[in-house]
Amino acid sequence: MSPIERLSREEVRSVDQRTIEEFGLPGIALMENAGRSVFELLMAFNTTGPVKICAGKGNNGGDGFVIARHLDNAGIPVQIYLLTNPDQLRGDAAINYQVAARMGIPLHCDPDLSHPDVFCDFLKEADWIVDALLGTGVQGKIRPPFSKAIQFINDAAGKKLAIDLPSGLDCDTGLPLGDCIIAQETATFVAEKRGFSLPESRQYTGTVHVLDIGAPRQIVTEILKKQSI
Repeated sequence: MSPIERLSREEVRSVDQRTIEEFGLPGIALMENAGRSVFELLMAFNTTGPVKICAGKGNNGGDGFVIARHLDNAGIPVQIYLLTNPDQLRGDAAINYQVAARMGIPLHCDPDLSHPDVFCDFLKEADWIVDALLGTGVQGKIRPPFSKAIQFINDAAGKKLAIDLPSGLDCDTGLPLGDCIIAQETATFVAEKRGFSLPESRQYTGTVHVLDIGAPRQIVTEILKKQSI
């Protein structure tokens, strides 16, 4: 059996950067591929909705907007709760937010989680809750509003699907940074994350699905060779 391929926080960043800079594949194409792959995974779960997507301001949130668009196109009820001001979105995430907004996908913006009762109502009756809050770059203790949002998501009845890794889980150590999403499924991109080698991380990730986003295979191969030196 081949060893499981795993990437660190810096290696994940390197894959994205090299794909964009050396191979000329735009970041928005990677985001589209990521979101589309997660949508297809949800369809493989026989999802009927409603799907509730919890999004932050980074690329994880951008992935969430792409997922929402494909779900909406497929006729699956979907809503987005954005824990940032839309003006704080940048680059590819901002583009995909605008597309989702123009499509009329229901969007709730509450940067400081000032209305926790509204957020809890949003989470009710979800078939799946998609965690697109925080990505692999997060370090240090999880703080409000994300700490409180994570608690509410974990308390909600819907099944949880984490994007790339559960929000609040350290990419490299596999340990929680305080509050952490407890997911039934994790859709991770390119390769597993280094922290997933820690057996205890599975109580947060659930089943891990490695999804392709179109990054050139040779980049990952070169990184893995360096790991073995």
